[in-house]
Amino acid sequence: MFDYRNNLKQILAKTSGDDQSLRNSLAAIKLIIGMTENEKDAAPSEAKNADSEKQQLESLFSSLAELLLSPGNSKAKKTALAAIHHLMFIQGNTPSFRQSVNKLEQAVRSSKTTKETINKKVFEKALEKKPAPKRDYRKGKRYTVIRLLSGCDLINDSNRRVFTLKESQIHALNLKSGDIVEALPEQNNSNYEAEILRVVGYHQLPSMEVDQISTFKYGVVQGRPGHYSVSRNIKGQKLRIRGKSILLPVDASKFSEGNVPLLDGSIVDLAWYDGDVRIKKDPSEAIKIRWIYEVDPPQTTSKIKKRKVKSDKTEEELARLDLDLHYERVGIAIGDNQNEAILEGIVKSYHGIPFAIDAFQGKKKVIENQIKDLDIVILVTAFAAHDSTWNIREFASKYHVKFAVSSSKGFQSFERALYRAEKGLPAYEGNQTIEYQKLEQ
Repeated sequence: MFDYRNNLKQILAKTSGDDQSLRNSLAAIKLIIGMTENEKDAAPSEAKNADSEKQQLESLFSSLAELLLSPGNSKAKKTALAAIHHLMFIQGNTPSFRQSVNKLEQAVRSSKTTKETINKKVFEKALEKKPAPKRDYRKGKRYTVIRLLSGCDLINDSNRRVFTLKESQIHALNLKSGDIVEALPEQNNSNYEAEILRVVGYHQLPSMEVDQISTFKYGVVQGRPGHYSVSRNIKGQKLRIRGKSILLPVDASKFSEGNVPLLDGSIVDLAWYDGDVRIKKDPSEAIKIRWIYEVDPPQTTSKIKKRKVKSDKTEEELARLDLDLHYERVGIAIGDNQNEAILEGIVKSYHGIPFAIDAFQGKKKVIENQIKDLDIVILVTAFAAHDSTWNIREFASKYHVKFAVSSSKGFQSFERALYRAEKGLPAYEGNQTIEYQKLEQ
């Protein structure tokens, strides 16, 4: 700040007592005081302008970065143009600076959304993890399951039917008559009456209250369009009704879910009421398709993509194992759906039907219901909860399900576990030497 004290002293020392001298001294003092006030006002104004310019530059750089990532972004273009216009009116700009700013303005205005940007946004949106639906278990009411040929009824304590559920809602739960479940009315999907929250128990229902249902699981469809039939399942067992082997014509139009096509080689579950009088006269009218599994067509060896692994010298092709699951149901005990798609793809490549088992929460009843009808269970210990590991071993032994352990999430470790389970080899590989037969190239 300007130090005006000496100037005032000099003015006062030279001031005489006449009117003119006093007027001149007063004018000089006012001028000095005015200079100091202008200096005070200028300092905050300059600081304010500097802060404003800094904010505009930050805004400009941020919006330009956004335009580079997403060309044509309207919000980023608007912000960038506003910052550019502000910078154009800064005092002291040189002609070359203004020319560069004009070029930048034209470039921002010409920024347009590209096809790649649109595809990227669509791809990113598809990959967004959808939040799991919130379930308030406190509001769920308990019902008893009465199994139907397709789907089930939920009855209350007064034996009154409250809800009817579709097969697609309950198939993965492997429900049977007598299971006790907690359910809520379905409000978000008009196609469903209720949503099952969990299985909480089981009690034996009197045979007089429930129609007895027989099933034939994993039947193999054979034939051509309009002439499909089922006579055996994936294990080669014949379809028998009251002790008699039959060839059952099947029609996909009678499948209530209707969203999976019926093809030669499809795998289906069949169901019928034991007391249906049509069983003897016309089995095709009494026996219904309960479920059609989504199974990829079998791949020939020549069409299978060969994986590659790195070696110290060159990349060598990894030979496939000599393994064919013949459409057996393979349970993948894994936690929280991690790596589920990769492991399911491996099972399908060996002609198996994959089923994910949630080994993360460790609910014993749910795990038992999932395992009891499987042919093979592979436990991926890298993802499974400790208590679930014991439950899976117990139920695999109880229901005579082939069992093996993959200690790693790698596909080679999982393939080997699949091979050991199918061939009856040790469940754990450990340090022992096991020979894995490979397909001839």
